[in-house]
Amino acid sequence: MRLHTQEWGTGERVAVLVHGIMSDHRTWHELVPVLTGRGYRVLAVDLRGHGASPRGPYEPRHFAEDLVETLPPAPEVALGHSLGALALALAVPELGPARAVYSEPAWQLAGANGSLDPALFTLFKRSSRALAALSRSSRPARSTGADAGRLDARAVAEQEALERWDENTALALSSHRHVDHTPEKAVVPSLVQTSDPSMLVSAGMRAELARRGFEVRTVPDAPHAIHRDRFGAFVESLSGWL
Repeated sequence: MRLHTQEWGTGERVAVLVHGIMSDHRTWHELVPVLTGRGYRVLAVDLRGHGASPRGPYEPRHFAEDLVETLPPAPEVALGHSLGALALALAVPELGPARAVYSEPAWQLAGANGSLDPALFTLFKRSSRALAALSRSSRPARSTGADAGRLDARAVAEQEALERWDENTALALSSHRHVDHTPEKAVVPSLVQTSDPSMLVSAGMRAELARRGFEVRTVPDAPHAIHRDRFGAFVESLSGWL
């Protein structure tokens, strides 16, 4: 399946970005100018069931196959978040990026302690308008002018992405939640970026990933979407990989 793709920049080097569940390519809006400013042509996809891309079926291999079919081979860097990191890891052997970055990878869909069920994400879809209102009401009191406009624009984009998301992705992935998709080794030079604590990558798994050839970096006190909620720390953690 060919995915909807947004492109920015005209650099000779290619960077590809793969979002997580319930999101779309707009989640990378702060990272794009950083990459284009470093001479990259940036390609960000909407995974199947998300954004403007086609729908179903939804097995982990399908998400990976789509990346291989849609993206140019051998990009300079490929970065995936959460479900996007799962899809990217499965696609890397064929996609062949020079470097791969996995931010909070959902390689164990049941979470670090085995208790997470992806089907629970359907609750976000059903309460999306209430969550959007909550997001706006939780904006810092001193966020005015440009900051307020930026946060409102982000809230609108996230709300639109959530409404366009097909919740059957979560229902389908629920049946794969006890399958361990963690790569046996780093096929290409690879960074795993985690929050600390992480709901997906335990301390034990971080040590195991290092043993398997991954570089592992943690961002303390960060939520799951590090790139969205701790952007400065997110970029700093990627030093040497972009």
